Amino acid sequence: MTIAEILLQDFDTEVSNTRRTLERVPEDKTDWAPHAKSMKIGKLAMHCATITMFGYYILEDPGMDMANSTREHMSLVFESREDCLKQLDECSSKCRAAIAAASDEHLSAIWRFSFGEQLISSLPRSASFRIMCFDHMIHHTSQLGVYLRLLDIPVPALYGPSADEQWIPS
Repeated sequence: MTIAEILLQDFDTEVSNTRRTLERVPEDKTDWAPHAKSMKIGKLAMHCATITMFGYYILEDPGMDMANSTREHMSLVFESREDCLKQLDECSSKCRAAIAAASDEHLSAIWRFSFGEQLISSLPRSASFRIMCFDHMIHHTSQLGVYLRLLDIPVPALYGPSADEQWIPS
């Protein structure tokens, strides 16, 4: 298998898990947060829906300087659950196509991530993608699951059963 084929297996699973979680975000509580230092659930949902655009940038750009980024910042304003899911579909479709088109050589090339002169990481593009797209998406999708639990909304079974659903492997 190529690196891209392996990444796509995980990508499809994680996008599906994120979708199943976003489908439960309550439209009438988008300004709710569990703590004053926590992100509001609507903003968190939009962040989850658009994280794959950062993965796309990792795949398409030779590196990124966050202090001087030329890339668009995705809107994190929650308009509706339908719009949130549409954003997930559009972003993940673009990212998936970039993964599918990437060669092993491209995915093995070093991808430099910095904030001005401060180097954050310098890793193979595939490792940068796994850390900054997959791990980031999993982290925030799980955080969203905790928000759902605190709002007494059934939490989807993602990697095994939840207290609300049995897990059915795909």
